[in-house]
Amino acid sequence: MFVGAVPALAQESDRLPVYIAGSGNITLDKHIKNLLEESLGDQRDLVFVSDEDVALSGNAPIITIGPRAFSRVRQVNRNAPVLAMLASQDFLKGFATRSPGQVSGIYYDVPLLRQALIGKAILPQATRIALISTTSSAELYDTLIDQLPKYGLEARLFVVDDDKQLIPTLTRALSYGDFLLAAPDSDIYNPRTIKHVLLTAYRRNRIVIGPSQAYVKAGSLASGYAPFPEMVRKAAEYVQEFLKTGTFPEPDYPASFQIEINQQVARSLNIPLDSREEITRAVELLLTKERGQGDE
Repeated sequence: MFVGAVPALAQESDRLPVYIAGSGNITLDKHIKNLLEESLGDQRDLVFVSDEDVALSGNAPIITIGPRAFSRVRQVNRNAPVLAMLASQDFLKGFATRSPGQVSGIYYDVPLLRQALIGKAILPQATRIALISTTSSAELYDTLIDQLPKYGLEARLFVVDDDKQLIPTLTRALSYGDFLLAAPDSDIYNPRTIKHVLLTAYRRNRIVIGPSQAYVKAGSLASGYAPFPEMVRKAAEYVQEFLKTGTFPEPDYPASFQIEINQQVARSLNIPLDSREEITRAVELLLTKERGQGDE
């Protein structure tokens, strides 16, 4: 990673820089930096910052790439204005609530309502959604469960509190739901469990939606995701707002999403699929009808 020297009194500079705390993945970090440069133009210097120099960053905003970079920056300098990228709502919301305007971010995960409507667009006849969580992660689904009736859907949450319960509980959940909706809950969906979850679902002819683009490659049928250019455009808007006003807007999701589909899984389950563009349009149409009520 390329790390620039941090001016000790950056806040006094006429050309306040924008610092980037990288993820450690050089390719990813440089890609995001390049996209930010395209969005911000030559108005500001974008400089990778080392953990040691974060303490000297003054009032300059720091963009963190991933939750680990965010945590490192917060440990070194709790007064630094931080804009988080590649962090989920569940991870970031508490920090932003405690430090409004000073800590913000562009959420990396996909709103669960949108994920549910992807399932509805793929299976128009679906009315019931199966959800699985631990006791501690059950609140991930609270808002979604309240939102679904407006879209002709209902959901039931099945709770798992130890590994031995996972497959028996999943089997009960699949008997209830027309499909399984997976949230970014690492206690339930992780590299150790995902194969068993997917095999159990598909043996019962049930599709799995979510929790992320990466899991579609592992065998989920579909998931929404925010393209990097879309996330970076919104991050650039937040940086520009901070440079004008000294505060960030509240954390939010990107303005638009795309859909990743596993065509091989669809063929194996004999599920006819529209194109990704058609499914995206169907989801947007459903959301547009209720958007005025603040569901997403």
